Parts: sequence; C-alpha cells; structure tokens
Amino acid sequence: MGSREVLGQAARLASSGLLLQVLFRLITFVLNAFILRFLSKEIVGIVNVRVPLGMFWSLLLGWVWLQLLEVPDPNAVPHYGSGVVLFGLSAVVELLGEPFWVLAQAQMFVKLKVIAESLSVILKSVLTAFLVLWSPHWGLYIFSLAQLFYTAVLVLCYVIYFTKLLGSSESTKQQTLPVSRMTDMLPSITRSRAFVNWKEAKLTWSFFKQSFLKQILTEGERYVMTFLNVLNFGDQGVYDIVNNLGSLVARLIFQPIEESFYIFFAKVLERGKDATLQKQEDMAVAATVLESLLKLALLVGLTITIFGFAYSQLALDIYGGVMLSSGSGPVLLRSYCLYVLLLAINGVTECFTFAAMSKEEVDRYNFTMLALSSSFLVLSYLLTQWCGSVGFILANCFNMGIRITQSLCFIHRYYRKSPHRPLVGLCLSPALLGAFALSGGITGISEVLLCCEQGWPARLAHIAVGALCLGMTIGTAFLTETRLIHFVRTQLGVSRLADKTL
Repeated sequence: MGSREVLGQAARLASSGLLLQVLFRLITFVLNAFILRFLSKEIVGIVNVRVPLGMFWSLLLGWVWLQLLEVPDPNAVPHYGSGVVLFGLSAVVELLGEPFWVLAQAQMFVKLKVIAESLSVILKSVLTAFLVLWSPHWGLYIFSLAQLFYTAVLVLCYVIYFTKLLGSSESTKQQTLPVSRMTDMLPSITRSRAFVNWKEAKLTWSFFKQSFLKQILTEGERYVMTFLNVLNFGDQGVYDIVNNLGSLVARLIFQPIEESFYIFFAKVLERGKDATLQKQEDMAVAATVLESLLKLALLVGLTITIFGFAYSQLALDIYGGVMLSSGSGPVLLRSYCLYVLLLAINGVTECFTFAAMSKEEVDRYNFTMLALSSSFLVLSYLLTQWCGSVGFILANCFNMGIRITQSLCFIHRYYRKSPHRPLVGLCLSPALLGAFALSGGITGISEVLLCCEQGWPARLAHIAVGALCLGMTIGTAFLTETRLIHFVRTQLGVSRLADKTL
C-alpha cells in the first residue's frame, strides 16, 4: 500500500473519529451539565479522581483505597467500598477487550470504532442520568454501575464484530487480518515450542515502560491528590470538572488526529531507519503531513488559549452554575487554556516521534521520561502547596514543555540531512499573529465591561464580540495559511471518497 493510500485511510480514520467525538461529547456534555445540578462536589471528586484502577492494580489499589487511604463520610459519599470494587471490575473487563481494540485500530476499521464507542458512551450517559433522577441516594453506585455497563457494551461490540468477521471465509477484510480465529487472540505456544516471542516481548516491554511513564506524566496529579491529600474532596471535584471541560477540545480534535496519524507515520516510515535511507516519496509525504498537522495544532491551540482567557468564567457559569464560576474555577480554566496549546503541539510531535524511533531510541527516551516523571510529581506537590490546584496545571505545562522540546530535537535530527523542514509548521504569518493579539485584547476588554454579573443581555453582547473576533481570526487564517487550508480540504475529500468505498 502506497503512502498516499495510507494517508487517505488515516485521514478517514481521523475525520470519522472527530465526528464520533463531537457526537458523543456533545451528548455527554449536555447530560453532565444536567447531572451536576443534582450532585455534590464531594461525589464528583471521588468518582473522577480517587479511582484510577487497572487490571493487576485493581486488587492491590482497591485494597489501598479501602484500607489505607482516607474513606469519605458515608453520609456525603454513600457506597464508597462497593463503588471501588465495581470500578476495579470495569477496568478488568475493559482490558479484556484491549486486543480487539488494537487490532481494529491497526486495521483502520472506522465504522466499528464509531459504532462501538458511540453506542457504549451514549448508553452510559443515559443510564447515569436515569439513575441520578430515580435513585440519587445510590451515590457511587450510579457511576460505578454506569462505568461497568459502558465497558461491557464496548467489549461486547468488538467481540461480536470479530466473531462474525473471522467466521466468514468470504470476507475480504478477514483475509487481510493477522489472525484467522478468535483463539489467536489468546496466549499460545509458538511453533518453536516457546511460550514467549522474546524479540516481540522486548519491544513490548519498551512500550510498556513508556506507557507507564506517560501515565504518570498524564495522570500524576491525581495520584498526588489521592495519596498526599493536598486538596479536599470538594476541591478535587471542582478541579476534575474544570480539567474535563478544559480538555474537551483536546479529546474532540487532538486525540483522533494523534491516534490516526501515528498509524500513518508508523506505516509510511521504517522504524529506526535514517531519513536518507527511507523512500523519498514517503519522506516527502510524511514531512508535508507533519508540517500541516503542526500548523493545525498550533492554530487550534492558540485559538483556545486566546479566547479561553476571556470566556472561562462565562463557560463555567453556563456549564455548572455558581459552584464552578465562583472561587478557583475560572483561574483553573484560564490556566488550562494555556495547557491545551502545549497539549496540541505535543500530541502531533510525539505521534511522529514514537512512530519513527527505533527500540534503542525508545529505551533512551524512557530514561528521560523516568526523570521527568519524578520531577513532575515533586513539582506538582510543591506548586500545589504554593498556589493551590492551579499548581497541578502549571506542573503539567512544565512537563509538556519538556516533552515538546525532546520531540522537536528528535524531529530536527531526523530531517537534518534531508531537504524537508516540517518544523516550519510552527511558524505563523505576522498578519495572523496580529489578528490573535487584537482578538485577545478586544475580548479581554469585553469581559471586563460585559461579563458576567450584568445579566444575559450583557453576556450575549460579550459572546457576539467573541464571535466577531473569531470570524476575523479565521478569515485571516484562510487568507494567509493557504497550504494548510489546501491540506485540510484535500484530505477531507480523500476521507469522503474512501467512505463511499467502504
């Protein structure tokens, strides 16, 4: 399969993933805004922060959560113990479906992912809303049962699909799969009578270490909250709501792009091989795609940062009422807007870096991430002691800045001997930078004059000012970033054409 065909599949996967994210995030956004009116901050804090469990860790950490850590007041958070057990069980169920998800992602089965994730998320949200309305006294039972139901539906969708696919000998998709029956997904002894393929095991171990360290860097503040009790349950709940709201765009746009184009780079580039030894056509396509993705990430991230500063308080007030819009909520969301910019750039740079690195380079990168993980945890604790929950976001910004620097250095070295310079995607035209600066100034003044205690007419005027500034900025981008616009248009066209052939 040529690089152009792989690019078309990756674009289709990214655009379908984007539409999928918009669909069920919109549904869950509305339902969560509704549910927040019926729950306390303490329950939200427990659900979202106190129960990050995995398969092996379900037993160990479940015991830690129940026996060693502070157990919340049963009157404020009922059924805490049962909730921990059910969350642990849901983690085990979800991991059982992981091989099917990996296979579907590698084969770019777009419709399967769309149907499975849409169905499971929508049903989970509906069940949560129903239980909150009819049995609010169930407490954590509501969220733990909904999470278990979500994982069961998700895994069942994948199992049913692959059972039917592998059972059909006439399917063209079945003939391209690396497995021929469901039992191939299970551990087995190879032809050489070895239970483990040590070459693949070493590579798997490298990625496991990398994933573990990324988990610390991504979710480390939650462990600091849990084990060091730097925030009470109410503050943890507000932080997590703001964190979820702030990362909404990252999950909507950046995550599908990162997942899809990691597959594209991994298929087009030969891992660990120098750029001069790669196929030059593939190198040119990969460089063009990387440059366009960097530009797109930078534009979206800057838009969120600039406009987010002036509309954070209004967004929180609409979403969660006074519980969120007063206190530390607006400051948290404004800080998170800056973090979203770094998230956007890091997602693109790391998806290329991890696809192009050799095993040895992955191992060296893991050592760097180990040091970064330790410093991140320490910095999270120190900054939280100094400036409260905002310290977690500042520590994340520091962590993300270091990771971006690492990836940019790798990309620079990778393309140093080639004529391609994809990092120019991080440079914007002076006119567009001026449009962003002007929009930031105008919306900032508008917030001071119109938001958010002068009633809905003033709020609507503030929103109108933002809409005009956003339109001016997007118009400037269309006029100045013509290569990016061409890339987006052509790849969306490729994805639509590919969809017709499914």
